[in-house]
Amino acid sequence: MAVLVAALAASGFADSRSDAYADEAFKRALVTFAVARSLNGVISVAQGTEVAVEPGGVGVNFTVGQILDPINDLVEQFSSVMLVAASSLGLQNVLLSMTGWWGVTIVLVLAALFLIVRTWWPGGTKSATATLAIRIFLVAAFLRFALPILIIGTHIVFNTFLANEHDAATAVLEATSSEIEELSHQEFATESDPTERGLMDRLGEMWNSSVAQLNVAGRIERLKVSASNASEQIVHLIVIFLMQTIILPLGFLWLFIEGLKGIAGRAARFGSD
Repeated sequence: MAVLVAALAASGFADSRSDAYADEAFKRALVTFAVARSLNGVISVAQGTEVAVEPGGVGVNFTVGQILDPINDLVEQFSSVMLVAASSLGLQNVLLSMTGWWGVTIVLVLAALFLIVRTWWPGGTKSATATLAIRIFLVAAFLRFALPILIIGTHIVFNTFLANEHDAATAVLEATSSEIEELSHQEFATESDPTERGLMDRLGEMWNSSVAQLNVAGRIERLKVSASNASEQIVHLIVIFLMQTIILPLGFLWLFIEGLKGIAGRAARFGSD
C-alpha cells in the first residue's frame, strides 16, 4: 500500500483532478456571486419606483419597491454567503498548491520507504520503530491527500445530486433580475403628457393609459410570483453552497481520518501478533 500511495503522490494525478475541480467550483461560485450582486443592484434601483398611469384622469400608482422589500434582505444575505463561499473555494486552491508542493511529496515518499524498510526488516513489524514508521507515513499521507480527496469527493456528490438544481436556481434569479429591470424601465412609458390635446387625442390617451394600467398590473402580479420563486431558489442556493463548502468537505475529511485510524489500528494489531 505504501508503494501505491507514494506512486500516486509522485504521479500528480490526484493533484491535477482536484486542481481542475477546485477551479471549476471557484468559478461557479464567482458567477453565482455576480448574479446575486446583479439582482441586489436591480432591486436597489427599483426600490421606491412608482409606475403611474392615469386612466380617465384618475391616478393609479404601483410601488415596485413594496413588492421587492421581502426579498431585498434575503438577497443581501445571499450575497454575503456567496462571498464567503467563493473565498473558501479560493482558499482551497491556495492550499492545494501547498499540499501538492514537491517537498510534501518527497516527505511522503521518504516516509513510505522508511515504513517498507522497517516492515521487511527482520522482526521489524513488532518493533517500536515500525509503529513510529506507520504513524509518520499516515501523517504524511494525510497532509498530502486530505485536501485532494475531499475536493474530488465533493465534486462527485455535487455533479451527481446538486448541479442541475444549482443551474435551475441560478437561471430563475437571472430571469427575475431581467424582469425587475424591464419593469423599472417601463415606468416612463406609461406617464401622461401634460401638453394640450384635442378631444380625440385625449380619448386615445385615456384608452392607452387604461391598457397600460392593465399591462403594468399584470406584470406586477407576475413579478410577485417571480419574487416568491426567487426567494425559494435563493434558499436552495444557500443550502447548496453550504453543503459544498462546509458539510461535504467536513464529511469526507472525517471519512478519510477514520480510514487512516482504521489502517493504523490494523497495523498495530498485526505488529502485536
